[in-house]
Order: sequence, then C-alpha cells, then structure tokens
Amino acid sequence: MEMMNKKIERMVGRNICRIREECGLTQEQLAARLQTNDCEITRSALAKMEVGLRHIYPDELILIKKLLNTSYDEILTV
Repeated sequence: MEMMNKKIERMVGRNICRIREECGLTQEQLAARLQTNDCEITRSALAKMEVGLRHIYPDELILIKKLLNTSYDEILTV
C-alpha cells in the first residue's frame, strides 16, 4: 500500500508542476502567491511536492487549484 501512495503523490506532484509551467509560473512565483494567500509554504517545499517527497495538505490543494485556475480532476488524475 505504501508504494501506491508514493506513486500517487508523484503523479499529483507532476500534474501540479505541468499545470504551473503551462501557466508560465516558476516555483518561486507560485510559492509567493501561496504565501500572499496565507499559505506558509516555501519554494523548497513546493519543489518537494512536485516530485512526491512532501505530502500535500487539503488547504494547500484547494489554494493551488484556485491559483492555477484548474480543476481537481486535472490535478488528481493519475
């Protein structure tokens, strides 16, 4: 079961990375936008999210969806 969770986290992270890049944003820019919306996240933490090394909390997911103007389906498709 642990391997499946890691695989899902990597896929979700890759989706966030792809969508972020399609929006023309750097990790630094997205992290700054998250921070200005009361989400305490660093660029380093975002980078770890995008490669599946850090869990994504529900409040972060909600805000990332909003800031990237995308859908949950687009982010969560594995």
